[in-house]
Amino acid sequence: MVEMKFLTDRMLGRLTRWLRISGYDTVSVSELEFDEEEDEFMLRNLRERILLTKDRELYRKSVKEGRKAILIRSDSLEGQMRELMERGVKFQIVMDRCSLCNTPLRKPSREEAMEVIEREKLSEDMLEFELWYCEKCRKLYWMGGHWKNMTRFLRKFES
Repeated sequence: MVEMKFLTDRMLGRLTRWLRISGYDTVSVSELEFDEEEDEFMLRNLRERILLTKDRELYRKSVKEGRKAILIRSDSLEGQMRELMERGVKFQIVMDRCSLCNTPLRKPSREEAMEVIEREKLSEDMLEFELWYCEKCRKLYWMGGHWKNMTRFLRKFES
């Protein structure tokens, strides 16, 4: 199976996070710095990624230049996710990537976990959970209440 990699425009922030939560390597244009026109940068660079955009003109330019692109029509997150599901994207909770910065997650050392627990004033009971760590953001992820809410949200998409 070929892993899909995405490049998202500025209008798809919530979708970007859900793609990352689902394990997809997803770069958001809003996280990049530009010396040139944003559209031109996207067309010339990151060509191995599928462009997801709500911008019809950018979509047309991309397709004309032979780039893989998907025009996202829906304004709602659920609608956007359904559009991608129709193209084979699977939304699930996979703790592989930081939802904020796209960095691959890993298991933290006890010291790293304690540093975050102390900084964020979390309970040391957190050490009982399975934890994931983002080196770039220095953030911990775990299966807590937020995880349950995400699971409940994803149930909307079950057939």
